[in-house]
Amino acid sequence: MRLKTSYTSREVAALTGLTARQLQWWDQHGIFQSAIAARRTASGGFTERRYSPMDVLELLALANLRRQGFAPAQLKQLMSVLNQYFRRRLSETLDDNGELRLLTDGKALFLQTRQGHVFDVLIDPFQPLIADGLPLRRVHARKGRRETGHRVKAKG
Repeated sequence: MRLKTSYTSREVAALTGLTARQLQWWDQHGIFQSAIAARRTASGGFTERRYSPMDVLELLALANLRRQGFAPAQLKQLMSVLNQYFRRRLSETLDDNGELRLLTDGKALFLQTRQGHVFDVLIDPFQPLIADGLPLRRVHARKGRRETGHRVKAKG
């Protein structure tokens, strides 16, 4: 993938497997906002939202979590906890060099510090827990594919 300075919603949708409508819904509901928000033009239309390369990386990870069954409210909570409590971007939890690693057991989301402390992001992100025996795996940012087939319409 060739990096650009910004990506359109259409490009992000193609890369992540999310739809442009999901991106718009996530933006409106505070789950994930684009680096450059849409704004009204002098002619009465709107400019297109634009996403940074870091946004695309984070959206790849969020799209993978969404496909694993995590609800939009859980993704919003993850982003909020990372930002407000840990003062980190999601992208900082996706590589081995960071202070925090994002982990999942498929049902919950966890942050592990470099020192080995584990926090349950969705239950109590302020109290470390004992994670021995939990089948935790890293959350990665991988290119996704759009699901096919008939689906019941769901928000997010």
